[in-house]
Amino acid sequence: MNFSFLGKYWQFYIVGAKNTILLAALAVIIGTAIGLFLSLLKLSSRKPLRFIASAYIEFIRGTPLLVQLFIIYYGLQAVGIRFPDIPWIGTILGINFSDFMSGVITLGLNSGAYVAEIFRAGIQAVDKGQMEAARSLGMPHRMAMQHIIIPQAVRNILPALGNEFVVVIKESSIVSIIGIGELMYKADTIRGNTFQPFEPLLVAALLYFLMTYPLSKLLAYIERRMHSGER
Repeated sequence: MNFSFLGKYWQFYIVGAKNTILLAALAVIIGTAIGLFLSLLKLSSRKPLRFIASAYIEFIRGTPLLVQLFIIYYGLQAVGIRFPDIPWIGTILGINFSDFMSGVITLGLNSGAYVAEIFRAGIQAVDKGQMEAARSLGMPHRMAMQHIIIPQAVRNILPALGNEFVVVIKESSIVSIIGIGELMYKADTIRGNTFQPFEPLLVAALLYFLMTYPLSKLLAYIERRMHSGER
């Protein structure tokens, strides 16, 4: 094992890890918004809305993430749609902003399908009496969902949402295929520069672990505190 390349390339890993975390964070924010919207559609009393939500969720969950990435990256360009390139942001992050947004949108759309099911389960787990009590006090259905049901559902599903963040961090490595300078892309660059096929990947794997393991432990701690608070 020879890790002498770290003296020259350690900054590559730092930049890659930073971009990975930013990519995952933005994707989870987008995924959470999409997931909440889809979960409400799926719980709607109107069949067309339920069908739209179900079709989206089943399509996203039933197709590979790589295919979805290519559809967003190549497909949108083929029909003349391209995310704007913002040079100063690209300079700060060391990436092409347009390509970066393709990765963010793809991961966000993918995450949204899974978050939708998490939200749906969380909302359905709230006692039905909560809605009945809110309606008996004169609250409209929308207000009851906004102020009574959804806050309780979010509290219940917070650990699951955190786990989704961990999953997105790991899945973000796939965007290296389109040249986004996240951790895996930087590791591949170092492999090409040093002609060492194995050691740069070990360092990348360790960094992924260092990003996800503390987050997993933090989520487990929060979950224990939430359960202890219910007693």
